Amino acid sequence: MRLKFATKSIILLVAISSLLSFTKFDHCFKTNWATPDVYVHACYSDLPALYGARDLIHKTWPYSSTLNAVEYPPLTGVVMWATSLVTPSGANAYRYYFLINALLIAFLFAGSAVILSRIKPEFWYLLPLSPAVILSLYINWDLWAVITAVAAIYWFEKQNYNKSAVVLGISIATKFFPIVLLAPIILIFIRRRQIQKAIRYTSAALGIWLVINLPFILFTYRGWLRFFTLNSERTADFGSFWYSLQLLGVNVGNLNIISILTFLIGIAAFAVYFFGLERTPSLASSAFSVVAIFTIASKVYSPQYVLWLTPLAILALRGLKDRKVFWIWQGAEVFYHVAVWQYLAEFSGSRFGLAPKAYAIVSLIRIAATIYFAVAVSTRSKAPQLGEFLSSSIDG
Repeated sequence: MRLKFATKSIILLVAISSLLSFTKFDHCFKTNWATPDVYVHACYSDLPALYGARDLIHKTWPYSSTLNAVEYPPLTGVVMWATSLVTPSGANAYRYYFLINALLIAFLFAGSAVILSRIKPEFWYLLPLSPAVILSLYINWDLWAVITAVAAIYWFEKQNYNKSAVVLGISIATKFFPIVLLAPIILIFIRRRQIQKAIRYTSAALGIWLVINLPFILFTYRGWLRFFTLNSERTADFGSFWYSLQLLGVNVGNLNIISILTFLIGIAAFAVYFFGLERTPSLASSAFSVVAIFTIASKVYSPQYVLWLTPLAILALRGLKDRKVFWIWQGAEVFYHVAVWQYLAEFSGSRFGLAPKAYAIVSLIRIAATIYFAVAVSTRSKAPQLGEFLSSSIDG
């Protein structure tokens, strides 16, 4: 009875948050995403933008074009295409496409909150109450990967490693960022001296990813490759540390190599911290740090990336005192959310906007807040943490 009541409370709170988020996008919905309104009113969404730009409006297979394939892994592309098939054509097609995808995202949002409540029952409510999440909910299809990533963490903590690995493989095939969760997973197995389990888990997750990707590789290779090509060719882009430096007059050469090295150095530092702990931390408490390192080292930080980080930030919370740093970090994300759209308004014909150097400073404040949160919740606690279920015996 208590479980049913909790689930109803979650769904109610998520429904309210989803509707609040929709009101944020409502101006653009009414104007059919006219420019510069999408930036001035901070209601831009990739949902209608890519519906037209990637020719989904004509029900085109998303990986059929070499030059205009969708810039996402296969499962996101399939979702984009499948929802286009059920979208009514006509003058309101863009609105219908947005509504169909927004409704599915709202369901995924509720599902993510339910799973989060099973792992962190004392803090789940922070997800639907997070202002940066509400502001970003309908920008992109990221929730499809978020719910599977959170589910993979849930099953990992339940020691159902086979199910966790399969779901993580699905998540990686949806948005590539969950692949970095393999880092703490491998470290956890190594600390427990369970090398064979580490190999089996990693092989299963990557195997599922390959099985999903293989048909796309075989039949629409160039379209499938576009995701990787665009990411490798991308220069310093909005929101990134590197773009901020560029706006401030500091240019970094060989950015692909530098960003990868930055990520590897960050993961190495995390590993040193990880092995310095008295107890093996849980995946739930470790996930935020590695994804944060990934976003900081990346060549771009899109506003919807906060949807990746927020559930993981909630999982990293240890007690009531941590809520203060959580809200400080959320405040920085909201500050950045407003700044990025006003910066883009500067280039879109609006009468006002945010100057480049001011945008760079706000971006750096956001990055600093992310680091602050990660450091604040990563203390050397002697108490056993969530996920410390297995013995430290060597795997047979």
